[in-house]
Amino acid sequence: MSSPLVQKPRLHFPERPQFSGFMKPCRVETEVPNLEVYGEIPEDIDGTFYRVMPDPQFAPFIEDDPWFNGDGNISAFRLKNGQASFQQRFVRTEKFTREREVQRALLGKYRNKYTDAVEFKIRTTANTNIIHFNGRLLALKEDAPPYSMDSETLETHGLYTFDGQLPSLTFTAHPKFDPRTGEMICFGYEAKGDGTPDVCYYRIAPDGKFLETVWLTAPVVAMIHDFAVTENWIVFPIIPQVCDIERLKQGGEHWQWSPETPFYIGVLPRKGGKPTDVKWFRYQNSFPGHTANAYEDASGSLIVDLGLSDKNVFFWWPDAQGNAPEPSTIHSQLMRFTIDPRAAILDLTNAEVLHNGNSEFYRIDDRFATQPHKHCFFDLMDPSLGTDFPAIAPQLGGGYPLYNSLAHLDLETRKTEVYFPGRTHMVQEPVFIPRRGSSEEGDGYLLALVNNYSSMGSELHLLDTKDFTKAKAVILLPVRLRQGLHGNWVDSEDLKPRAA
Repeated sequence: MSSPLVQKPRLHFPERPQFSGFMKPCRVETEVPNLEVYGEIPEDIDGTFYRVMPDPQFAPFIEDDPWFNGDGNISAFRLKNGQASFQQRFVRTEKFTREREVQRALLGKYRNKYTDAVEFKIRTTANTNIIHFNGRLLALKEDAPPYSMDSETLETHGLYTFDGQLPSLTFTAHPKFDPRTGEMICFGYEAKGDGTPDVCYYRIAPDGKFLETVWLTAPVVAMIHDFAVTENWIVFPIIPQVCDIERLKQGGEHWQWSPETPFYIGVLPRKGGKPTDVKWFRYQNSFPGHTANAYEDASGSLIVDLGLSDKNVFFWWPDAQGNAPEPSTIHSQLMRFTIDPRAAILDLTNAEVLHNGNSEFYRIDDRFATQPHKHCFFDLMDPSLGTDFPAIAPQLGGGYPLYNSLAHLDLETRKTEVYFPGRTHMVQEPVFIPRRGSSEEGDGYLLALVNNYSSMGSELHLLDTKDFTKAKAVILLPVRLRQGLHGNWVDSEDLKPRAA
């Protein structure tokens, strides 16, 4: 394999869907106050919506580089006194700074260091999630430790290992927070390096001190993108996208869909667990998506709500024969598993469909995380709503999966409310904002970034959960933002270190 450094750098992005239309790289760092607002931002909203998108600063030397592989670009949408402002900066990862120095791409294939132009110490792009913990922002991708950033300036402070306490080489993109204790519950998979079956679980106190660490061995080296936490248990859903170190060394993909591998669900005591305590439950081959929440019922069984598809959602990583589903055929549903952690039989045969629509990116009122919840909010794709697919199809790009509406499911009544933003709009992951002064679950606002394919512009749509089907405010953004991954709302009161 010839080194890309002896070749001329690509001066434009490849003619691929993931770099075209709405998915053309943004590559903007800016700060814009007083955004245009149509409607009204309630005065009781005071905080910041942080989100991240993969956004390559340079054209890759990998022709069909997946959109997942772009540099982490953090957006901060600040809402206060009925007004909105916008700020955006790249995470200064090792990859980003070294590529900027030489003005060309140096990173090779997604999570394959053997295809890089140079050797990196930490090759992460920090492009999957952004959270706030103990007075700092943490930009996350599950292949490395976080990068720490300033919550006001978005300046990158550097790689963050919790003052040297981080035991694993990797850190989840979806840590969970216990609203009662303030703990951050985390894990890393491939925790001893690429192709290793090791999973490292750890709990972190609100002041950043590690409380315990448990090393596990997974039944297969595969992706564990998200997980779930109850008051007493941890749940690890394993996606049957498997890694083989020899394939990596030969320049292949990190992930390959395995239709023969079951959907494993690991269950471990949350406190005081030992490696021998983990149980790996099995369900039919399927693709687990993001979790909504998990809790324990009166009998001690675990109630786990998550998205599930019978097809390979990450179709750009096909199976060994090159088979992958056509994107429009992929259908993910909100499902509920009931798991007895004391069971001797580990085969799961039944899962309840909570909502039969094509859905993903589930969010709850985080004040009820790890506890029984009544309300679930999510992205929904419902073609019957009237989306003008012929008009917008040429501009969609490669940011699949796409969703055309936001939904609110009442889990007690099983009734669904739907917000449809328009015939030429697609929605991204929502965040929930509690209404100030209210302790009622689900009472507040839903905020989501929306792609407007008519104007080719990005918008923030704000909904009041008491009047869900219409927007309270639409905020126009000064730049077009690519399909992002995840983000979180942080109230202004929480933008400071928590007392020990």
